[in-house]
Amino acid sequence: MRFGIWLPTCRHLATPKIIRTAAVRAEALGYDSVWVSDHVVVPRANVANFGTTIFDPLVTLGVVAGATRRVRLGTTVLIVPYRHAVVAAKMIASLDALSDGRVIVGVGAGWVAAESAMLGVPFAERGPMTDEYLRAMQELWTSPAPSFSGKYVQFRDLHFEPRPIQAPHPPILVGGHSKAALRRTVELGAAWHPINRAPGELRAGVAELARLSRARGRATPPALTLRNDVRILRAGETAPASAHAGRVIAGEPAAVVDQIAELAACGVEELVLELLAADGPELDAQMVAFAERVRPRCA
Repeated sequence: MRFGIWLPTCRHLATPKIIRTAAVRAEALGYDSVWVSDHVVVPRANVANFGTTIFDPLVTLGVVAGATRRVRLGTTVLIVPYRHAVVAAKMIASLDALSDGRVIVGVGAGWVAAESAMLGVPFAERGPMTDEYLRAMQELWTSPAPSFSGKYVQFRDLHFEPRPIQAPHPPILVGGHSKAALRRTVELGAAWHPINRAPGELRAGVAELARLSRARGRATPPALTLRNDVRILRAGETAPASAHAGRVIAGEPAAVVDQIAELAACGVEELVLELLAADGPELDAQMVAFAERVRPRCA
C-alpha cells in the first residue's frame, strides 16, 4: 500500500510554515504523496468545518512542487464546477509539466450550496457540470486540435500548451460515495477516492464499482484511494469517539497496523493520512510515528 499525507491547507493548522514544513518532511520520511483540499470561500455556517483560512489548492501545490522532488501532488478534492474547465485544465497541465509529471487530480462536485451560490455556480447542476468539465479537460489535455461543444463549455480553433507530462493525462480520482460519484468514477476515473469510510462501506462501494464496470464494458474496475483521519496514540491516550464508528483509524501502532490490513483487504491501494494534531510539532510527531512505527509493519 502507498501512503500520502494531507497537508493542512484549512482549519487550525493552515499556516504557510506548517504547510511547507509538512510537505518537505513528508518527502524526507518516505511518504509517496501529499494532498490538499479545496474551498474558495467559507460561508459563516461552515466555519466549524473548514476554519476561516483556506489556501488555494493548485497554488499551494505549485509551491510544494518547488520545495520537493519526488512526492506526488494530489487534490482531495478539487471542486470541479468552481473553476472554468479551460482555466482548470491550464493550471493542472502547467503544474504537471513543471513538477515533472507528479500530479494526481482528485475531483468532486461540491456539497456546500451557499459556497456554490457565492461563486455563481448553480448547485442543482453541479453534477452535469462536473462531468462536462472533466470531459472538456481531457479533450484539452490529449487532442492535438482540441474542440468541444457542450452546454457549459465550448471551444475550437485553439492551441493548448503545455500539455501534461503524464500520458494520456494525470490520473483522475473521483471523490464522494453517492451513486452519481460511483458512476462518474467508472466513466471518467482511474480510482475512487472516498473520505472517512468504514470497511463495510468500502466493500459495498468496490462491489458496486465492479458491477458498473461490467455493465459499461470497462475491463478493469477503478482502483481505490482512501483519505482517512488517523491518530497514532501514545500509551494511555484515549481514541477519539468517532473511532468507535470505524470512521477514524486510531490506536497504538500495532492496532493501526491491523486496521490498515483490513483496509487493504477491502481493496485500498493508497491511504491518504489526515493526521489529527493540535499544532505543528504534534503533526510532525504523528508523521514520524507512522513512518517509523506503522508503515514498516504494513505488508
